[in-house]
Amino acid sequence: MIRVTVTGGGAMTLRSVVVGHGDPTRVWVHGLGAMGAPYYFAVLHEPQLRHGRNIVVDLPGHGLSDRPETFGYEIEDQADALAEVIADVADGPVELVAHSMGGSVAIVVSHRHPHLVRSLVLIDPNLDPLVATRGHPGSRGIAAWTERDFVEASDGEIEDLVGSAWWATMRLASRAALHRAATSLIRERDTSFRLLLECVSCPRLLVYPQADGDYPGGATLTDAGVSLVAIPDCGHNVMLDNPSALAEAVGGARSLA
Repeated sequence: MIRVTVTGGGAMTLRSVVVGHGDPTRVWVHGLGAMGAPYYFAVLHEPQLRHGRNIVVDLPGHGLSDRPETFGYEIEDQADALAEVIADVADGPVELVAHSMGGSVAIVVSHRHPHLVRSLVLIDPNLDPLVATRGHPGSRGIAAWTERDFVEASDGEIEDLVGSAWWATMRLASRAALHRAATSLIRERDTSFRLLLECVSCPRLLVYPQADGDYPGGATLTDAGVSLVAIPDCGHNVMLDNPSALAEAVGGARSLA
């Protein structure tokens, strides 16, 4: 395990699991309420990814990483913390692979710290603002609570909201971190994550569930140089549902560089 103390927004330690060695170095980033190792265990053992050093990060407030109540947990805060980890653990730019909210974090890292990112692979990322909706099982449902009510809710209430599978890792996360991150993730910005992605200069691959149909705004993304790949036989958690197809896509992303 790698431990990196980051200082932006207050000192805390972020923890990562390392699988493999050599080139390339890939950094894997989980989504809201998740944790790196259980979400990426299967895909990292696919033969397509047998070469390379894979660093599986737990974001601030999640998994095995620290969860200071004084940290902001805005997507931009998390991006700067992740950038500190990448700068510490890698000798040069990395292949950055990120899921869902982690995709938003990774886009901001690629925009703010382009020297750290060789290529960017996004797994069904959050690109657009959403409306907070009470009872919705995702980030918009979490953001519909006040922070105080969400922090003070019983474990059973939150598990009923998000489902037992997501709760398995979410229960390890800071409630304040979850609420602040969800609220940050869905809010309007002057420049959306989608527009930032279009402007990022490194090679970019976005994978999404084939069952969702045509990717929203896909033509504009393609015109901006983003490669799109639909993955069959999966839902939002592509790495859990079809790790082999995801590994093939990630392994093939090197040809985009």
